[in-house]
Amino acid sequence: MSEPTAAREPRRGREARRSARAKAASLSIPYIRRNIPLTEVLSAEGLEIIERNADTLLQEVGIEFRDFPRALDLFRAAGCDVQGVRVRFPRGLARALCATAPSRYVQHARNPERNVVIGGDATVFAPNYGSPFVHDLDRGRRYGTIEDFQNFVRLAYMSPFIHHSGGTLCEPVDLPVNKRHLEMVYAHVKYSDKPFMGSVTKPERAEDSVRICELLFGAAFVRDNTVLTSLINANSPLVWDSTMLGAAEVYARANQACIITPFILSGAMSPVTVAGTLTQVLAEVMAGTAFCQLVRPGAPVVFGTFVSTISMQSGAPTFGTPEASLAIFGAAQLARRMNMPFRTGGSLCASKIPDAQAAYESAQTLLPTVLAGTNFVLHAAGWMEGGLTASYEKFALDFDQLGAMHVLAKGVDLSDNGQGMEAFRQVEPGGHFLGCPHTQANFETAFYRSNVADNNSVEQWQEEGAKDAATRANALWKGMLADYEAPSLDPAKDEAIRAFIEERKASMPDATY
Repeated sequence: MSEPTAAREPRRGREARRSARAKAASLSIPYIRRNIPLTEVLSAEGLEIIERNADTLLQEVGIEFRDFPRALDLFRAAGCDVQGVRVRFPRGLARALCATAPSRYVQHARNPERNVVIGGDATVFAPNYGSPFVHDLDRGRRYGTIEDFQNFVRLAYMSPFIHHSGGTLCEPVDLPVNKRHLEMVYAHVKYSDKPFMGSVTKPERAEDSVRICELLFGAAFVRDNTVLTSLINANSPLVWDSTMLGAAEVYARANQACIITPFILSGAMSPVTVAGTLTQVLAEVMAGTAFCQLVRPGAPVVFGTFVSTISMQSGAPTFGTPEASLAIFGAAQLARRMNMPFRTGGSLCASKIPDAQAAYESAQTLLPTVLAGTNFVLHAAGWMEGGLTASYEKFALDFDQLGAMHVLAKGVDLSDNGQGMEAFRQVEPGGHFLGCPHTQANFETAFYRSNVADNNSVEQWQEEGAKDAATRANALWKGMLADYEAPSLDPAKDEAIRAFIEERKASMPDATY
């Protein structure tokens, strides 16, 4: 009986050391600074064709700006042809209006060590966004609650490879629709010190988000710096609606960043071809960005796109497809030619559980996302069921893969140590490198070590319960929540924010819209 016990003790020691490494890493790993070449699929001639087609689309077909007269007035004054709610841009005008958008910006966190750069060679990972349901192995699929929301904020805070707290990590349906944004923004403030996103579901909710940030950072600081990066989705094809325009106007006027994002499932919301889809993406982004720049020239804007495909047999969304990868690469090239930061991709899948389909589809989305040079990656962890569900287990599985992307993006180490010539001098031909001094000096950091993969023998795996990856991830996220400690928050700021929230909630009855 003594032998099995003796065998298990070192494993517990390894788990403790691995947990300690992850906890230390969460305090020190910054956003990615890519040191690998960009993957580009379009030639200069191909890009010019798409840009020319986008200008033609804007000139001949135009974009509708619905139920928002201020946008129509701005575009009319800028020289557009406005007929009803349809805005047509003279060739080249939309791109010219976008020219004042900065190529990069810093989003400030309440902990300055967590500040992130959006643009250039930086890649920032943010978690899942917008799911009404949550899922875990213990309770299955269910509607999200504010407790789930807070848990995902805590997990994103604890995850060393996630740089941004995100926005609507899941939809807390146990709170009134018109008040839940207050508690969501507060959760980001209270339970994390990473940068976060604001509410976009109504202009007044965007204003509430800005006000909370003024209480947290100071009004003067918010006026001169970007502390929010928020998601503004087009109603594709070729429509911007009043909800998104209203939120974009609030954030642009306040010098806060907008991710202008066509949300497209090719074949349903755009043509079935990659080139046709990219033409529409560019037209919609230029129109939305132009609006932000007319509101406030120089306001930070991210060239965003969410592009995937559908099953032509059922109409269901599909993810991880080669066509979606080509669209990711092409859109990134178009964004660089616009001299704008770029958002796309993530760890996307259509699977209903954290299984092999989820892993393959997510990997086939995440890898192109990184290789394309994406600057802001939403849905980097937790996305499942086409975005309908935020999964606890998938969150843990995904952020483990994000760690691998950090290593990949560093590229090849060509320092003296990286060249390894000393190791060749230490090992005779026919020997092995396991015990040589060079290996001993590097073994802690030589290779990325997964927190969820099992690389043991089948006998050891069976002895430990024959657990699959999802089961191991279940234990991992529970352990993370058990180890969570909230970052310190100035009590006076906390009190002021809570007072504002309670005042706002008391000022309106509960509503379901």
